[in-house]
Amino acid sequence: MPRKRVKSSHASDHTIHSAPKPPTHKHKSSTRFKFIFFAIIFIFILFIVLTYHRQWRRQRDSALSPVGESHSELSVYERGLVGPHISYEQVVAEAERSWINRTHRHFNAMVLAYVTPWNNKGYEMAKKFRAKLTHVSPVWYQLKRVGTELQLLGRHDADQQWIAEVRKDGHPMILPRFLLEASPVEFLTKKMQRKQVIDLIVSECKNMGFDGVVLEAWSVWTAYGILKDPRLRKMALQFLEELGSMLHTTKVEYRLDGNLELVFVISPPNSNQNDPDMITATDIARLSNHVDGFSLMTYDFSSVYHPGPNAPLDWVHACLHFLLPDTVVKQQVNGKMEIETTDKLAGKILMGINFYGNNYVLPKGGGPILGHEYLSLLRINRPKLHWDNQSMEHYFDYEEHLKKHRVFYPSLESISVRLEVARAWGVGLSIWEIGQGLDYFFDIL
Repeated sequence: MPRKRVKSSHASDHTIHSAPKPPTHKHKSSTRFKFIFFAIIFIFILFIVLTYHRQWRRQRDSALSPVGESHSELSVYERGLVGPHISYEQVVAEAERSWINRTHRHFNAMVLAYVTPWNNKGYEMAKKFRAKLTHVSPVWYQLKRVGTELQLLGRHDADQQWIAEVRKDGHPMILPRFLLEASPVEFLTKKMQRKQVIDLIVSECKNMGFDGVVLEAWSVWTAYGILKDPRLRKMALQFLEELGSMLHTTKVEYRLDGNLELVFVISPPNSNQNDPDMITATDIARLSNHVDGFSLMTYDFSSVYHPGPNAPLDWVHACLHFLLPDTVVKQQVNGKMEIETTDKLAGKILMGINFYGNNYVLPKGGGPILGHEYLSLLRINRPKLHWDNQSMEHYFDYEEHLKKHRVFYPSLESISVRLEVARAWGVGLSIWEIGQGLDYFFDIL
């Protein structure tokens, strides 16, 4: 309340002092106005940030092709999407829309699909499109020498719940990939160690309920120079025969026919037909009673040092003809191949198809790209897609930081053409790897 008026004690100071004025609300009003102003600004900025974040997440989630989010009542054939003349707009709009009918198969031979622990989308694709696949190979195991012992590593990646989901309705078979990384000279030359390796592999199949194995060893044997030594080469083939025989004669209750299967990974032939590092038609014939399929890596024809298509069609034909020499191949006037195959081993060859691409920096450089990265490049650069009649692949060019890029990535047409090649040769397919592709690729399998 206001203070009382008082007189000064000094004679000269008879002036009566008025009490101080009560404090005004002007300062408080100014503070409140500033608070409200900054609060509005903050809310506005937050709204902009959240809106942008939601749009970014939608674009990211769309690019990552989440499983089950979109489908079409019509197949890619009925939608007119399979052909050499396509646009980036078409790919971006349709790539994530797979056909609702996931059980119809256009390709009726053996289809082996690889999945990898470092790409979870492959696991989802294997479940979603399991009816399109006959075999699934998760890349889980490595045989290594730890000190003086041979050890099988990788069980921590094995997922029994996922296996059960993939196997619903009785398909497909699960054959994990086993990579023999251990120095091969010792275990190939010593009978007891060969037996130990075989026992490790077969026991793991039985204990984990697998349908067999996909074995990758040829590239390792090449790196160690095994195949250039006739004696060691013979022992390597003998090891495959022994492993296949043991798998085929091992009875397991969960397999209707009681047998475990063996698929062997093989490198594509090169131009030197006398190269001992190459597997030959004679080798295939020798192993055919012990091996159920040969996963042929007909991809990675080009590299960052020599940019180009992933698997030119002429090269694919040449690889198949080298392994199936009894097949009659005639060049037609229109450039297509007329193929007459009588080779009984053709059904065991699994022609490799890549579901990944390459983003090259010209004249050399770059690296592989996956499906969501490909879609992102299309959205950002809006390029014209070109069809290469020689390699039968699509590609596009763009510039970034004053550098020219050329991107090769599979398309519905390039895959469809290769399925026709596989049908003509009577071979199956092996796909590396299904998590790297686009959802609508599965429509044509």
